[in-house]
Amino acid sequence: DAVLVATPNALHLSDVMMAIAHGKPVLCEKPMGMNACECKQMVEAARSAQVLLGVAQVFRFEDSTARLRERVASGQIGRPVFARSEFSYPANHHNRIWLTDPALAGGGPIADVGVHCVDALRYVLDDEVVRVMARGMWDARSGGVEAAAALSLEFARGTLGTVMVSMRADYRTPMEFVGEEGVLRADDGLNVERPINLQLRRNGAVVENETVSNQYAYARQVDMFAAAVQGEAAFPVPGEEGWQNQEILDAAFRSLQSGKAEEVPRVVASRGMAG
Repeated sequence: DAVLVATPNALHLSDVMMAIAHGKPVLCEKPMGMNACECKQMVEAARSAQVLLGVAQVFRFEDSTARLRERVASGQIGRPVFARSEFSYPANHHNRIWLTDPALAGGGPIADVGVHCVDALRYVLDDEVVRVMARGMWDARSGGVEAAAALSLEFARGTLGTVMVSMRADYRTPMEFVGEEGVLRADDGLNVERPINLQLRRNGAVVENETVSNQYAYARQVDMFAAAVQGEAAFPVPGEEGWQNQEILDAAFRSLQSGKAEEVPRVVASRGMAG
């Protein structure tokens, strides 16, 4: 009835295009492609064939990111000034050995988990990245890809974001949003295996704690895709969202080479500018 593409990144384009050619709704793992050009091809093919194309950005289906988004939107911390997302894991403990092969992965942790971080920040802030500056670290074990990276993001409404990713550092997935009137923090905010503590701080003191669980995120993602396949509801992460994330990753990789901030082309609709 539908196809889930969970192959190495370099195979996503051919696998997705095959599914579309056979008229099958397809849910593609992140990152959607090796570059934005591939994502564009997939989106345009799906539009032409009138086939559902979704991207498996599972953290959009977590209770932690949903609650952070609700709290930011409600004005609980005032205007967001800073936003931070980190994702580190020791790749030597991972069985996906192709992650250090640039021909299959397209990049190191920027592509593998940086896509989660930038997507989570876009989702929680309901805002778009317009500019990226990136710095990377390489070592003997990382092959032809970066072992770690730090990204500075500029959002359309003025928020400054930071993304830090690594295949060397110990596992951690914190998120933090600093506003003019408070701070929201989730120390392991993207984790799906154990309860998450969401913390609201004002004037340096904790004023509220909330515990949420992300254990049903993967099931929720599949259920919502199935509902979209059956025509019951729109899937919340269509191909255009994966394409927009890839534009951010591409800009980060360009920045690694140029040493300068790089502009991010806009794919999805504008959400407004700073004012």
